[in-house]
Amino acid sequence: MSSTGLPHGTVPRLERPGPLRERVYEALLELITTRALRPGQHLVESELAGHLGVSRQPVREALQRLNTEGWVDLRPAQGAFVHEPTEEEADQLLTVRTLLEAEAARLAAAHADSAGVAALKELCAEGEQAVAAEDVDRAVALNAAFHGKVMELAGNTVLAGLAAQVDRRVRWYYTPVARQRGSQSWVEHRELIAAIDARDEQRATRLMREHTEHTRRSYHERETA
Repeated sequence: MSSTGLPHGTVPRLERPGPLRERVYEALLELITTRALRPGQHLVESELAGHLGVSRQPVREALQRLNTEGWVDLRPAQGAFVHEPTEEEADQLLTVRTLLEAEAARLAAAHADSAGVAALKELCAEGEQAVAAEDVDRAVALNAAFHGKVMELAGNTVLAGLAAQVDRRVRWYYTPVARQRGSQSWVEHRELIAAIDARDEQRATRLMREHTEHTRRSYHERETA
């Protein structure tokens, strides 16, 4: 397994003062979510501390928390490693995502106003530009923003809270298939926007279910380099 190995300059040093423990945790979680730190990668406390410009203690505390949450595996006498999700783990989470987002799409179709639809169209245009520029990181971030906006337009805080619990893991699983999904994902987004704009709850539900199912299937069929 490779060690931390982050290129110099890719990780900003954390500024003080502030809740350092929390900021180190958030920084490491973001690096894992975006796969700058890849599944199976060895996490060396001293290297991470050097990249972040902090002591080893907050890094150690963050790794312990990430271990509790299932992002990191702590192995006796070996150290910390980014968790490698099993196919079953991914399938379970992406299935739950389909249930949550299909309902969000239905509610968005029922409640979205013209401003909300315009916001979705703007995110979609930016996503298409990112795909055309082959900017995978931006495309992934915009995909998350698009789905987050649909959830916001649904207007159900309980549903949004449940979605927030799986949002980062969804992004983690989506990253390795973002290039494979490419422009097709945004074609599907356009179709979903049309259904929401037409207030067609049934069609919006079906399209979101199909859309998330395509991502789930792409994950399982992804090329592993």
